[in-house]
Amino acid sequence: GRRGRGARMRGGDRRYNIAVSFLDAARGGRQRIALGNERTLDVNIPAGIDNGQVIRLKGQGEPGIGAEPGDALIEVRVEDHEFFTRKGLDVHVELPVTLKEAVAGARIECPTIDGMVALKVPKHSNTGTQLRLRERGIADAKSGRRGDQHVTLKVVLENAADPALERFVQGWSPKGDDIRRRFRI
Repeated sequence: GRRGRGARMRGGDRRYNIAVSFLDAARGGRQRIALGNERTLDVNIPAGIDNGQVIRLKGQGEPGIGAEPGDALIEVRVEDHEFFTRKGLDVHVELPVTLKEAVAGARIECPTIDGMVALKVPKHSNTGTQLRLRERGIADAKSGRRGDQHVTLKVVLENAADPALERFVQGWSPKGDDIRRRFRI
């Protein structure tokens, strides 16, 4: 008999890179990718995908010889977000609050990856005060467990001058120790 008759060889895999927005990586979505030869494909972005992870599209690589085609391997680069950052399954955000909200406490709106939620700012908060929104982070694709969102408060003054606030502060004498005492040499 003849040798090599019916030789079969699986097609080679092809590698691609795509940039995905932070929110699409966190929540999942769809994105169109050009595969070459004027071929495009809509790719499902799984919720919770992280930077550097690879999406495998079975059968979308090089054609095989008498066998199945290879796969398309799409490496994901997650773009930075304006105010969200990710650490594991947790999402972090720095949230500006007014002086009045920090001193007197308030209910304010806070952004999450799923939209705005009400957040209670405790009385006597300061810049650096951290609050946690349970299960408002990234969902783990395997376990379904969801991370938290960590909110760090940042007290900011309004841009416009406020004469009433200036008069109040000039006449105010804070009680307690000098807050810079620990910095003295």
